[in-house]
Amino acid sequence: MAAVVADTGPLHYLVLIEQVGILPVLFDKVFVPDTVHDELRNRGTPAKVRHWADRPPDWLTVVAAPIADDASLRTLDEGERAAIALANSLGITLILMDDRVAVRLAGTKGLAVVGTLGLLDRAAQRGLVDLGDAFARLKATNFRYRPQLLDMILAQHQQGGLGPRGLP
Repeated sequence: MAAVVADTGPLHYLVLIEQVGILPVLFDKVFVPDTVHDELRNRGTPAKVRHWADRPPDWLTVVAAPIADDASLRTLDEGERAAIALANSLGITLILMDDRVAVRLAGTKGLAVVGTLGLLDRAAQRGLVDLGDAFARLKATNFRYRPQLLDMILAQHQQGGLGPRGLP
């Protein structure tokens, strides 16, 4: 297990599908920049997510976001920039993030990335979640995904294969 920095997306969707409890099992420490914490508490965020963020669990550590003055990150939203900057400032090499552009840029900064689907895949490999149920719940949200990717991951689990590790 390792420490990880989380962006808004994975936390948001794991809360919505009631699987956020996998994070402290998969990781020793989960850090979020205060910018991400603020995004989770934004008025436009679903009430379930806002309520969770208003009373974060003990395993979630909210940290003041370092200044992200890297020009290559300017195309990203504030939370993504802050998450990448925080990971770099803490020396953490794994980040939880879904946005494809942000994932690519995080990779150029030497960060390994796992997204919501990858987290659910890892949790299913450890017997922590019913992947079919988790994916069904995820499909009921506004989560953006490639259907063939979900189908591939599910098929691997149903065939007894463990599936790929670290899917974005």
